[in-house]
Amino acid sequence: MRNTYIVDSGVQKGTSITFLLTEKPTTEQVKPAGQLITDSDAHSFVYLLDEQDGYGYVQFPKNVWGLLTELLRIEEDPSLEFGDQTFVLHQFREELEMLLYNIEGNENYGADFTKEVETIFQDFYENA
Repeated sequence: MRNTYIVDSGVQKGTSITFLLTEKPTTEQVKPAGQLITDSDAHSFVYLLDEQDGYGYVQFPKNVWGLLTELLRIEEDPSLEFGDQTFVLHQFREELEMLLYNIEGNENYGADFTKEVETIFQDFYENA
């Protein structure tokens, strides 16, 4: 069974961003998988976690996309505070950039999702 966790919020301190989850992981063995995908139906970016019995999903809904735009400016991977664990989400920034390039003008992700991404990440597209 795949576990799904939704990022509630995040904080920026200088050049570091930490995203927060209020729920605890359902397994003790959780580590970043280094891959970011999308869930266009849920209008979110999804970071994969390696869990004991497969993959877990960490959803980054639209309400935290403002911090994702900051992440692109500071050029550093974010951290995730997850129960009593905190770890760096390796390759997050690189994966986000690749997805943004793929999403631009590509309605295979859904017209609404594509438009939302292009609007919120407009500065990224203009400076790319």
